[in-house]
Amino acid sequence: MSFNQSDKTNISRRNALKLGLAAGVGLTVVGMNARIVLADEGQVLMVAHPAFDQDWSPLRGGGRTFRWNSIWWAAPMYFDSEGNIKPYVFTSWESADNTVWTFKIDPKAVFSDGSKITSADVKGSWEVASMPNTKSQRADQVLSKVKGYAEIAAGSGSELTGVATPDEGTVVVTLAAADPIFFMRLANHIAPITKASQSRGSDGEEIIDWYKPDNRPAFSGPFKLTSIDIDAGKLSFEPNENFFGPKPKLARIDITSIEDNVSATSLIKSGEFNAHTELITSTIIQDLGPEFSAGPLIPTSQHFWFNISRAPMDDPKVRQALIMAVDRDGLFKASYPDGPHKKADQILNSVPGADNSGFEPYPYDPEGAKKLLAESSYGGPERLPKILFVGISGPAIQAAAQFIAEQWRQNLGITAVDMKPQQDSYAGPDQNSVQIFRDDVGTRVPDAVSYLAGSIASTSSNAQNKLGGYKNDKVDSALAEATTKAADDPQRIALAQQAQKAFRDDWAFIPWYSQAMSRWATKEVKGLDKNLDWQIVEPWNISIG
Repeated sequence: MSFNQSDKTNISRRNALKLGLAAGVGLTVVGMNARIVLADEGQVLMVAHPAFDQDWSPLRGGGRTFRWNSIWWAAPMYFDSEGNIKPYVFTSWESADNTVWTFKIDPKAVFSDGSKITSADVKGSWEVASMPNTKSQRADQVLSKVKGYAEIAAGSGSELTGVATPDEGTVVVTLAAADPIFFMRLANHIAPITKASQSRGSDGEEIIDWYKPDNRPAFSGPFKLTSIDIDAGKLSFEPNENFFGPKPKLARIDITSIEDNVSATSLIKSGEFNAHTELITSTIIQDLGPEFSAGPLIPTSQHFWFNISRAPMDDPKVRQALIMAVDRDGLFKASYPDGPHKKADQILNSVPGADNSGFEPYPYDPEGAKKLLAESSYGGPERLPKILFVGISGPAIQAAAQFIAEQWRQNLGITAVDMKPQQDSYAGPDQNSVQIFRDDVGTRVPDAVSYLAGSIASTSSNAQNKLGGYKNDKVDSALAEATTKAADDPQRIALAQQAQKAFRDDWAFIPWYSQAMSRWATKEVKGLDKNLDWQIVEPWNISIG
Protein backbone atom coordinates (compact mmCIF):
# COMPACT_ATOMS: atom_id res chain seq x y z
CA MET A 1 0.00 0.00 0.00
CA SER A 2 1.40 3.39 -0.94
CA PHE A 3 0.18 6.97 -0.52
CA ASN A 4 1.91 10.13 -1.62
CA GLN A 5 0.01 13.36 -1.21
CA SER A 6 1.53 16.77 -1.47
CA ASP A 7 -1.69 18.80 -1.04
CA LYS A 8 -2.43 19.93 1.80
CA THR A 9 -3.82 32.17 41.96
CA ASN A 10 -4.88 30.96 44.45
CA ILE A 11 -8.25 29.68 45.62
CA SER A 12 -9.70 33.12 46.31
CA ARG A 13 -8.92 34.29 42.79
CA ARG A 14 -10.47 31.16 41.36
CA ASN A 15 -13.62 31.49 43.47
CA ALA A 16 -13.89 35.17 42.63
CA LEU A 17 -13.74 34.34 38.95
CA LYS A 18 -16.38 31.64 39.33
CA LEU A 19 -18.68 34.00 41.24
CA GLY A 20 -18.25 36.75 38.70
CA LEU A 21 -18.96 34.44 35.79
CA ALA A 22 -21.94 32.85 37.50
CA ALA A 23 -23.49 36.27 37.78
CA GLY A 24 -22.74 36.91 34.12
CA VAL A 25 -21.36 40.36 34.93
CA GLY A 26 -17.73 39.64 35.84
CA LEU A 27 -15.45 42.54 34.98
CA THR A 28 -12.85 40.08 33.74
CA VAL A 29 -15.27 38.68 31.20
CA VAL A 30 -16.51 42.07 30.12
CA GLY A 31 -12.93 43.16 29.65
CA MET A 32 -12.18 40.15 27.51
CA ASN A 33 -15.37 40.70 25.56
CA ALA A 34 -14.31 44.26 24.84
CA ARG A 35 -11.19 42.90 23.22
CA ILE A 36 -13.20 40.96 20.68
CA VAL A 37 -14.35 44.10 18.93
CA LEU A 38 -11.02 45.94 18.75
CA ALA A 39 -10.42 46.04 15.00
CA ASP A 40 -6.66 46.52 15.28
CA GLU A 41 -6.31 43.34 17.28
CA GLY A 42 -8.23 41.09 14.90
CA GLN A 43 -10.47 38.18 15.66
CA VAL A 44 -10.46 36.42 19.03
CA LEU A 45 -12.04 33.04 19.69
CA MET A 46 -13.45 33.18 23.25
CA VAL A 47 -13.78 29.64 24.60
CA ALA A 48 -15.59 28.60 27.78
CA HIS A 49 -13.96 25.51 29.34
CA PRO A 50 -16.01 23.34 31.75
CA ALA A 51 -13.38 22.74 34.46
CA PHE A 52 -10.30 24.15 36.17
CA ASP A 53 -7.94 21.60 34.65
CA GLN A 54 -4.52 21.58 36.30
CA ASP A 55 -2.64 19.77 33.53
CA TRP A 56 -2.49 20.99 29.93
CA SER A 57 0.32 18.76 28.69
CA PRO A 58 -0.45 17.72 25.11
CA LEU A 59 0.85 14.20 25.89
CA ARG A 60 -2.12 12.94 27.95
CA GLY A 61 -3.97 11.51 24.97
CA GLY A 62 -7.42 12.30 26.36
CA GLY A 63 -9.53 14.43 28.68
CA ARG A 64 -10.96 17.89 28.15
CA THR A 65 -7.65 19.64 27.45
CA PHE A 66 -6.87 17.11 24.71
CA ARG A 67 -9.65 18.58 22.60
CA TRP A 68 -7.54 21.69 21.96
CA ASN A 69 -4.30 19.82 21.16
CA SER A 70 -4.49 20.50 17.44
CA ILE A 71 -4.43 24.30 17.80
CA TRP A 72 -0.87 24.24 19.15
CA TRP A 73 0.61 20.90 18.08
CA ALA A 74 1.00 19.27 14.68
CA ALA A 75 0.22 15.63 13.92
CA PRO A 76 1.80 13.23 11.41
CA MET A 77 -1.40 13.29 9.32
CA TYR A 78 -5.05 14.10 10.05
CA PHE A 79 -8.54 13.12 8.96
CA ASP A 80 -10.85 15.82 7.67
CA SER A 81 -14.48 15.94 8.83
CA GLU A 82 -15.45 13.65 5.94
CA GLY A 83 -12.99 10.95 7.04
CA ASN A 84 -10.41 11.59 4.31
CA ILE A 85 -6.76 11.33 5.36
CA LYS A 86 -4.58 14.40 4.74
CA PRO A 87 -0.79 14.90 4.95
CA TYR A 88 0.60 17.21 7.64
CA VAL A 89 4.10 16.68 9.08
CA PHE A 90 4.27 13.49 7.02
CA THR A 91 3.75 14.01 3.29
CA SER A 92 3.94 10.35 2.24
CA TRP A 93 3.56 6.87 3.69
CA GLU A 94 4.14 3.48 2.12
CA SER A 95 4.65 -0.18 2.94
CA ALA A 96 5.26 -3.25 0.81
CA ASP A 97 4.24 -5.78 3.46
CA ASN A 98 2.14 -3.81 6.02
CA THR A 99 4.89 -4.51 8.59
CA VAL A 100 7.64 -2.03 7.66
CA TRP A 101 6.31 1.47 6.98
CA THR A 102 8.28 4.43 5.58
CA PHE A 103 7.17 8.01 6.23
CA LYS A 104 8.63 11.20 4.74
CA ILE A 105 8.63 14.50 6.66
CA ASP A 106 7.62 17.71 4.91
CA PRO A 107 10.94 19.54 4.29
CA LYS A 108 9.12 22.81 5.12
CA ALA A 109 8.03 21.54 8.56
CA VAL A 110 9.56 23.67 11.33
CA PHE A 111 8.85 24.51 14.98
CA SER A 112 7.89 27.98 16.20
CA ASP A 113 11.57 28.74 16.90
CA GLY A 114 12.37 28.12 13.22
CA SER A 115 14.22 24.82 13.76
CA LYS A 116 13.37 21.83 11.54
CA ILE A 117 11.02 19.10 12.69
CA THR A 118 13.21 16.02 12.38
CA SER A 119 12.77 12.27 12.49
CA ALA A 120 14.45 12.32 15.93
CA ASP A 121 11.70 14.67 17.18
CA VAL A 122 9.04 12.30 15.89
CA LYS A 123 10.66 9.27 17.52
CA GLY A 124 11.26 11.08 20.82
CA SER A 125 7.70 12.40 20.90
CA TRP A 126 6.29 8.91 20.40
CA GLU A 127 8.60 7.46 23.04
CA VAL A 128 7.76 9.99 25.75
CA ALA A 129 4.03 9.57 25.00
CA SER A 130 4.48 5.80 25.45
CA MET A 131 6.20 6.00 28.86
CA PRO A 132 3.90 4.78 31.68
CA ASN A 133 4.62 7.84 33.85
CA THR A 134 3.31 10.10 31.08
CA LYS A 135 -0.10 8.54 31.72
CA SER A 136 -1.30 8.93 28.14
CA GLN A 137 -4.83 7.63 27.94
CA ARG A 138 -4.57 6.41 24.38
CA ALA A 139 -0.96 6.23 23.17
CA ASP A 140 -1.52 2.50 22.80
CA GLN A 141 -4.17 3.13 20.12
CA VAL A 142 -1.47 4.74 18.00
CA LEU A 143 1.73 2.90 18.86
CA SER A 144 0.94 -0.47 20.50
CA LYS A 145 1.88 -2.43 17.37
CA VAL A 146 5.32 -0.79 17.07
CA LYS A 147 8.29 -2.93 18.14
CA GLY A 148 9.50 -1.83 21.56
CA TYR A 149 6.15 -0.42 22.70
CA ALA A 150 5.28 -3.49 24.80
CA GLU A 151 8.57 -3.17 26.69
CA ILE A 152 8.05 0.56 27.32
CA ALA A 153 4.48 -0.04 28.50
CA ALA A 154 5.71 -2.81 30.82
CA GLY A 155 8.34 -0.51 32.33
CA SER A 156 11.27 -2.53 31.03
CA GLY A 157 12.29 -0.27 28.14
CA SER A 158 12.45 3.37 27.09
CA GLU A 159 13.00 3.10 23.34
CA LEU A 160 10.73 2.24 20.44
CA THR A 161 13.20 -0.17 18.85
CA GLY A 162 10.96 -0.42 15.81
CA VAL A 163 11.39 3.26 14.91
CA ALA A 164 14.47 4.03 12.79
CA THR A 165 15.66 7.48 11.66
CA PRO A 166 17.93 6.91 8.62
CA ASP A 167 17.99 10.67 7.97
CA GLU A 168 16.33 13.72 9.48
CA GLY A 169 13.48 13.61 6.96
CA THR A 170 12.64 9.90 7.09
CA VAL A 171 10.93 7.74 9.72
CA VAL A 172 10.88 3.96 9.24
CA VAL A 173 8.55 1.99 11.52
CA THR A 174 8.72 -1.79 11.99
CA LEU A 175 5.66 -3.40 13.56
CA ALA A 176 5.51 -6.51 15.71
CA ALA A 177 2.83 -7.85 13.34
CA ALA A 178 1.43 -6.74 9.99
CA ASP A 179 -1.21 -4.00 10.18
CA PRO A 180 -2.72 -2.81 6.88
CA ILE A 181 -4.21 0.31 8.52
CA PHE A 182 -1.22 1.38 10.67
CA PHE A 183 -0.91 4.62 8.69
CA MET A 184 -4.46 5.52 9.71
CA ARG A 185 -3.61 5.09 13.40
CA LEU A 186 -1.09 7.97 13.14
CA ALA A 187 -3.57 10.47 11.69
CA ASN A 188 -4.57 12.20 14.94
CA HIS A 189 -3.24 14.38 17.76
CA ILE A 190 -3.06 11.64 20.43
CA ALA A 191 0.78 11.62 20.37
CA PRO A 192 1.57 15.03 18.86
CA ILE A 193 4.97 16.02 17.52
CA THR A 194 6.99 17.98 20.03
CA LYS A 195 10.61 19.11 20.16
CA ALA A 196 11.91 15.98 21.85
CA SER A 197 14.85 17.72 23.55
CA GLN A 198 12.33 19.95 25.38
CA SER A 199 9.59 17.44 26.25
CA ARG A 200 11.78 14.45 27.19
CA GLY A 201 14.49 14.30 29.83
CA SER A 202 17.71 12.28 29.77
CA ASP A 203 15.92 9.60 31.82
CA GLY A 204 13.35 9.21 29.04
CA GLU A 205 10.55 10.71 31.15
CA GLU A 206 8.41 13.77 30.38
CA ILE A 207 9.90 16.99 31.72
CA ILE A 208 7.47 18.64 34.13
CA ASP A 209 5.71 21.75 32.73
CA TRP A 210 7.95 21.76 29.64
CA TYR A 211 5.09 23.17 27.52
CA LYS A 212 4.56 26.32 29.63
CA PRO A 213 5.68 29.66 28.13
CA ASP A 214 8.16 30.30 30.98
CA ASN A 215 10.17 27.32 29.69
CA ARG A 216 10.37 28.76 26.16
CA PRO A 217 9.01 25.71 24.33
CA ALA A 218 8.91 25.44 20.56
CA PHE A 219 5.46 24.62 19.19
CA SER A 220 4.66 22.65 16.03
CA GLY A 221 1.05 23.75 15.44
CA PRO A 222 -0.56 26.92 14.02
CA PHE A 223 -0.82 28.65 17.43
CA LYS A 224 1.54 28.95 20.40
CA LEU A 225 0.68 29.13 24.10
CA THR A 226 1.54 32.67 25.23
CA SER A 227 0.07 32.68 28.77
CA ILE A 228 -1.37 30.19 31.25
CA ASP A 229 -2.82 30.82 34.73
CA ILE A 230 -3.91 27.49 36.17
CA ASP A 231 -5.58 28.99 39.29
CA ALA A 232 -7.62 31.45 37.27
CA GLY A 233 -8.35 28.85 34.61
CA LYS A 234 -7.14 31.05 31.76
CA LEU A 235 -4.98 30.34 28.71
CA SER A 236 -4.14 32.44 25.65
CA PHE A 237 -2.80 31.30 22.30
CA GLU A 238 -1.47 33.50 19.50
CA PRO A 239 -0.44 32.64 15.93
CA ASN A 240 2.82 30.77 15.37
CA GLU A 241 4.57 33.07 12.92
CA ASN A 242 6.79 30.21 11.76
CA PHE A 243 3.99 27.71 11.17
CA PHE A 244 4.74 25.72 8.02
CA GLY A 245 1.07 25.46 7.01
CA PRO A 246 -1.48 28.15 6.06
CA LYS A 247 -1.39 31.42 8.01
CA PRO A 248 -3.92 31.32 10.90
CA LYS A 249 -6.89 33.65 10.51
CA LEU A 250 -7.47 34.30 14.23
CA ALA A 251 -5.50 36.90 16.20
CA ARG A 252 -5.88 34.95 19.45
CA ILE A 253 -7.66 32.11 21.21
CA ASP A 254 -8.61 32.69 24.86
CA ILE A 255 -9.78 29.74 26.97
CA THR A 256 -11.47 30.51 30.31
CA SER A 257 -12.75 27.97 32.84
CA ILE A 258 -16.46 28.23 33.61
CA GLU A 259 -17.66 25.19 35.52
CA ASP A 260 -21.38 25.97 35.54
CA ASN A 261 -23.18 25.07 32.30
CA VAL A 262 -25.99 27.56 32.93
CA SER A 263 -23.50 30.41 33.30
CA ALA A 264 -21.60 29.27 30.22
CA THR A 265 -24.80 29.12 28.18
CA SER A 266 -25.78 32.61 29.32
CA LEU A 267 -22.36 34.06 28.43
CA ILE A 268 -22.43 32.47 25.00
CA LYS A 269 -25.99 33.67 24.42
CA SER A 270 -24.98 37.22 25.35
CA GLY A 271 -22.06 37.15 22.90
CA GLU A 272 -19.33 37.39 25.52
CA PHE A 273 -18.10 33.94 24.51
CA ASN A 274 -18.43 32.26 21.14
CA ALA A 275 -17.30 28.66 21.72
CA HIS A 276 -17.17 25.90 24.33
CA THR A 277 -14.97 22.85 24.87
CA GLU A 278 -17.93 20.52 25.40
CA LEU A 279 -21.37 21.81 26.35
CA ILE A 280 -23.98 19.09 26.78
CA THR A 281 -27.38 20.16 28.08
CA SER A 282 -30.85 18.87 27.30
CA THR A 283 -31.93 22.30 26.02
CA ILE A 284 -28.83 23.21 24.01
CA ILE A 285 -30.69 23.49 20.68
CA GLN A 286 -33.40 25.73 22.16
CA ASP A 287 -30.83 27.84 24.03
CA LEU A 288 -28.16 28.35 21.39
CA GLY A 289 -29.65 27.25 18.07
CA PRO A 290 -29.02 24.19 15.91
CA GLU A 291 -25.74 25.52 14.47
CA PHE A 292 -24.05 25.56 17.89
CA SER A 293 -23.96 21.79 18.36
CA ALA A 294 -24.15 20.71 14.72
CA GLY A 295 -21.37 18.57 13.32
CA PRO A 296 -20.54 15.52 11.23
CA LEU A 297 -21.48 12.04 12.41
CA ILE A 298 -18.38 10.25 13.69
CA PRO A 299 -17.78 6.49 14.09
CA THR A 300 -19.04 6.45 17.67
CA SER A 301 -22.44 5.22 18.82
CA GLN A 302 -24.35 4.90 22.09
CA HIS A 303 -26.38 1.79 22.91
CA PHE A 304 -27.91 -0.21 25.77
CA TRP A 305 -25.86 -3.43 26.11
CA PHE A 306 -27.30 -6.61 27.67
CA ASN A 307 -25.20 -8.58 30.16
CA ILE A 308 -26.10 -11.98 28.70
CA SER A 309 -24.55 -13.89 31.62
CA ARG A 310 -26.98 -12.33 34.12
CA ALA A 311 -30.60 -13.43 34.65
CA PRO A 312 -32.94 -12.80 32.93
CA MET A 313 -30.64 -11.83 30.00
CA ASP A 314 -29.28 -15.37 29.94
CA ASP A 315 -32.51 -16.39 28.14
CA PRO A 316 -32.38 -15.39 24.43
CA LYS A 317 -36.20 -15.15 24.25
CA VAL A 318 -36.24 -12.61 27.09
CA ARG A 319 -33.60 -10.53 25.29
CA GLN A 320 -35.56 -10.65 22.05
CA ALA A 321 -38.79 -9.72 23.84
CA LEU A 322 -37.17 -6.75 25.60
CA ILE A 323 -35.81 -5.40 22.30
CA MET A 324 -38.99 -5.93 20.26
CA ALA A 325 -41.10 -4.20 22.95
CA VAL A 326 -39.29 -0.87 22.45
CA ASP A 327 -40.33 1.66 19.79
CA ARG A 328 -36.85 2.90 18.90
CA ASP A 329 -38.16 5.86 16.89
CA GLY A 330 -39.87 6.98 20.08
CA LEU A 331 -36.70 6.23 22.05
CA PHE A 332 -34.68 8.63 19.95
CA LYS A 333 -37.38 11.34 20.03
CA ALA A 334 -37.57 11.06 23.81
CA SER A 335 -33.85 11.77 24.15
CA TYR A 336 -32.62 13.91 21.23
CA PRO A 337 -35.70 15.27 19.43
CA ASP A 338 -33.72 18.16 17.89
CA GLY A 339 -30.46 16.34 17.23
CA PRO A 340 -27.57 16.76 16.66
CA HIS A 341 -27.24 12.97 16.83
CA LYS A 342 -28.99 10.46 14.58
CA LYS A 343 -31.03 7.37 15.43
CA ALA A 344 -29.03 4.14 15.03
CA ASP A 345 -30.28 0.74 13.85
CA GLN A 346 -26.91 -1.03 14.06
CA ILE A 347 -23.46 -0.57 15.59
CA LEU A 348 -21.54 0.61 12.53
CA ASN A 349 -21.81 4.19 11.38
CA SER A 350 -19.65 6.68 9.46
CA VAL A 351 -17.19 4.03 8.22
CA PRO A 352 -16.98 2.24 4.87
CA GLY A 353 -19.42 -0.66 5.06
CA ALA A 354 -21.95 0.98 7.36
CA ASP A 355 -24.34 1.65 4.47
CA ASN A 356 -26.15 -1.34 2.97
CA SER A 357 -24.54 -3.56 5.61
CA GLY A 358 -27.23 -6.24 5.49
CA PHE A 359 -28.07 -5.67 9.18
CA GLU A 360 -31.86 -5.85 9.38
CA PRO A 361 -33.14 -3.34 11.96
CA TYR A 362 -34.81 -4.87 15.00
CA PRO A 363 -38.62 -4.66 14.63
CA TYR A 364 -41.05 -2.98 17.02
CA ASP A 365 -43.56 -5.73 17.70
CA PRO A 366 -45.26 -5.54 21.13
CA GLU A 367 -47.50 -8.56 20.48
CA GLY A 368 -44.59 -10.67 19.28
CA ALA A 369 -42.57 -9.53 22.29
CA LYS A 370 -45.33 -10.53 24.71
CA LYS A 371 -45.53 -13.99 23.09
CA LEU A 372 -41.74 -14.48 23.34
CA LEU A 373 -41.71 -13.53 27.02
CA ALA A 374 -44.48 -16.04 27.70
CA GLU A 375 -42.50 -18.73 25.85
CA SER A 376 -39.31 -17.96 27.80
CA SER A 377 -38.06 -19.92 30.79
CA TYR A 378 -39.57 -17.20 33.01
CA GLY A 379 -43.08 -17.52 31.53
CA GLY A 380 -43.96 -13.85 31.96
CA PRO A 381 -43.11 -10.61 33.78
CA GLU A 382 -43.95 -11.80 37.30
CA ARG A 383 -40.97 -14.15 37.65
CA LEU A 384 -38.38 -11.80 36.16
CA PRO A 385 -35.73 -10.47 38.57
CA LYS A 386 -35.38 -6.71 38.92
CA ILE A 387 -33.62 -5.21 35.88
CA LEU A 388 -30.83 -2.76 36.73
CA PHE A 389 -29.55 -0.16 34.25
CA VAL A 390 -26.21 1.56 34.91
CA GLY A 391 -24.54 4.45 33.10
CA ILE A 392 -27.77 6.44 33.37
CA SER A 393 -26.24 9.88 33.85
CA GLY A 394 -27.38 13.14 32.27
CA PRO A 395 -30.86 14.26 31.20
CA ALA A 396 -30.93 12.75 27.69
CA ILE A 397 -29.70 9.35 28.92
CA GLN A 398 -32.24 9.40 31.76
CA ALA A 399 -35.02 10.23 29.30
CA ALA A 400 -34.00 7.32 27.06
CA ALA A 401 -33.77 4.76 29.88
CA GLN A 402 -37.09 5.89 31.34
CA PHE A 403 -38.70 5.57 27.90
CA ILE A 404 -37.44 1.98 27.61
CA ALA A 405 -38.74 1.13 31.11
CA GLU A 406 -42.14 2.63 30.30
CA GLN A 407 -42.34 0.65 27.04
CA TRP A 408 -41.64 -2.54 28.99
CA ARG A 409 -44.34 -1.62 31.53
CA GLN A 410 -46.93 -0.89 28.86
CA ASN A 411 -46.12 -3.72 26.46
CA LEU A 412 -44.84 -6.49 28.73
CA GLY A 413 -46.10 -5.67 32.23
CA ILE A 414 -42.55 -5.33 33.61
CA THR A 415 -42.38 -2.94 36.58
CA ALA A 416 -39.25 -3.98 38.53
CA VAL A 417 -36.62 -1.69 36.95
CA ASP A 418 -33.88 0.33 38.65
CA MET A 419 -31.36 2.85 37.26
CA LYS A 420 -27.99 4.08 38.55
CA PRO A 421 -25.59 6.69 37.12
CA GLN A 422 -22.36 4.87 38.05
CA GLN A 423 -20.94 2.50 35.52
CA ASP A 424 -17.29 1.85 36.33
CA SER A 425 -18.11 0.52 39.81
CA TYR A 426 -20.05 -2.32 38.19
CA ALA A 427 -17.37 -3.46 35.77
CA GLY A 428 -15.47 -6.72 36.22
CA PRO A 429 -16.68 -9.06 38.99
CA ASP A 430 -19.50 -6.72 40.04
CA GLN A 431 -21.11 -6.82 36.60
CA ASN A 432 -23.32 -9.73 37.71
CA SER A 433 -25.51 -7.29 39.61
CA VAL A 434 -26.29 -5.46 36.37
CA GLN A 435 -28.34 -6.45 33.34
CA ILE A 436 -27.93 -3.37 31.14
CA PHE A 437 -24.97 -1.05 30.56
CA ARG A 438 -25.45 2.19 28.67
CA ASP A 439 -22.17 2.98 26.96
CA ASP A 440 -20.57 4.15 23.76
CA VAL A 441 -18.42 2.19 21.33
CA GLY A 442 -16.45 3.49 18.41
CA THR A 443 -13.19 3.72 16.54
CA ARG A 444 -10.47 6.33 16.05
CA VAL A 445 -9.93 5.26 12.45
CA PRO A 446 -12.62 5.09 9.73
CA ASP A 447 -12.58 1.29 9.56
CA ALA A 448 -15.44 -1.15 10.17
CA VAL A 449 -13.14 -3.89 11.46
CA SER A 450 -11.55 -1.80 14.21
CA TYR A 451 -15.04 -0.48 15.13
CA LEU A 452 -16.41 -3.99 15.69
CA ALA A 453 -13.18 -5.37 17.17
CA GLY A 454 -13.65 -2.88 20.03
CA SER A 455 -17.37 -3.60 20.34
CA ILE A 456 -18.30 -7.26 19.85
CA ALA A 457 -15.08 -9.30 19.49
CA SER A 458 -14.71 -11.56 22.53
CA THR A 459 -11.38 -9.87 23.32
CA SER A 460 -12.95 -6.40 23.56
CA SER A 461 -13.59 -4.66 26.87
CA ASN A 462 -17.19 -4.14 25.79
CA ALA A 463 -17.79 -7.87 25.25
CA GLN A 464 -16.02 -8.85 28.46
CA ASN A 465 -17.35 -6.16 30.82
CA LYS A 466 -20.67 -4.95 29.38
CA LEU A 467 -21.93 -7.98 27.43
CA GLY A 468 -21.02 -10.39 30.24
CA GLY A 469 -18.23 -12.31 28.57
CA TYR A 470 -19.92 -12.44 25.17
CA LYS A 471 -18.25 -14.76 22.66
CA ASN A 472 -19.51 -15.80 19.24
CA ASP A 473 -17.06 -17.83 17.15
CA LYS A 474 -18.61 -16.57 13.89
CA VAL A 475 -18.02 -12.97 14.99
CA ASP A 476 -14.45 -13.62 16.12
CA SER A 477 -13.37 -15.61 13.06
CA ALA A 478 -14.82 -13.09 10.58
CA LEU A 479 -13.09 -10.17 12.32
CA ALA A 480 -9.80 -12.07 12.65
CA GLU A 481 -9.75 -12.79 8.93
CA ALA A 482 -10.78 -9.22 8.11
CA THR A 483 -7.80 -7.74 9.98
CA THR A 484 -5.44 -9.40 7.49
CA LYS A 485 -7.05 -7.65 4.50
CA ALA A 486 -5.80 -4.36 3.09
CA ALA A 487 -7.74 -1.20 3.92
CA ASP A 488 -9.11 -1.01 0.37
CA ASP A 489 -9.88 -4.73 -0.01
CA PRO A 490 -13.69 -5.23 -0.39
CA GLN A 491 -13.37 -8.46 1.61
CA ARG A 492 -12.30 -6.45 4.67
CA ILE A 493 -15.68 -4.71 4.67
CA ALA A 494 -17.67 -7.81 3.71
CA LEU A 495 -16.23 -9.81 6.61
CA ALA A 496 -16.98 -6.97 9.06
CA GLN A 497 -20.58 -6.86 7.84
CA GLN A 498 -20.78 -10.64 8.27
CA ALA A 499 -19.58 -10.33 11.88
CA GLN A 500 -22.16 -7.64 12.67
CA LYS A 501 -24.99 -9.77 11.21
CA ALA A 502 -23.89 -12.73 13.35
CA PHE A 503 -23.99 -10.46 16.42
CA ARG A 504 -27.48 -9.26 15.48
CA ASP A 505 -28.86 -12.77 15.81
CA ASP A 506 -27.79 -12.92 19.47
CA TRP A 507 -30.21 -10.08 20.41
CA ALA A 508 -27.77 -8.49 22.87
CA PHE A 509 -28.35 -4.74 22.64
CA ILE A 510 -30.89 -1.97 22.07
CA PRO A 511 -29.48 0.36 19.40
CA TRP A 512 -29.81 4.04 20.32
CA TYR A 513 -27.91 6.72 18.37
CA SER A 514 -24.93 7.57 16.17
CA GLN A 515 -22.94 10.48 17.58
CA ALA A 516 -22.37 13.85 15.95
CA MET A 517 -19.11 15.67 16.67
CA SER A 518 -20.54 19.00 17.74
CA ARG A 519 -18.90 22.29 16.83
CA TRP A 520 -19.89 23.87 20.18
CA ALA A 521 -19.53 27.30 18.61
CA THR A 522 -21.90 30.10 17.59
CA LYS A 523 -22.87 30.40 13.95
CA GLU A 524 -20.51 33.39 13.54
CA VAL A 525 -17.55 31.05 14.11
CA LYS A 526 -16.41 29.44 10.86
CA GLY A 527 -13.96 26.58 10.27
CA LEU A 528 -14.30 24.89 13.66
CA ASP A 529 -15.00 21.50 12.11
CA LYS A 530 -13.85 18.46 14.09
CA ASN A 531 -13.12 14.92 13.04
CA LEU A 532 -13.67 11.46 14.51
CA ASP A 533 -10.99 12.05 17.17
CA TRP A 534 -12.17 15.37 18.68
CA GLN A 535 -9.47 17.02 16.58
CA ILE A 536 -10.11 20.45 15.09
CA VAL A 537 -9.43 19.55 11.50
CA GLU A 538 -7.79 22.74 10.24
CA PRO A 539 -7.41 25.18 13.13
CA TRP A 540 -5.67 27.68 10.86
CA ASN A 541 -9.03 28.11 9.08
CA ILE A 542 -11.03 29.20 12.16
CA SER A 543 -12.48 32.68 11.69
CA ILE A 544 -15.29 34.77 13.15
CA GLY A 545 -18.00 36.53 11.20
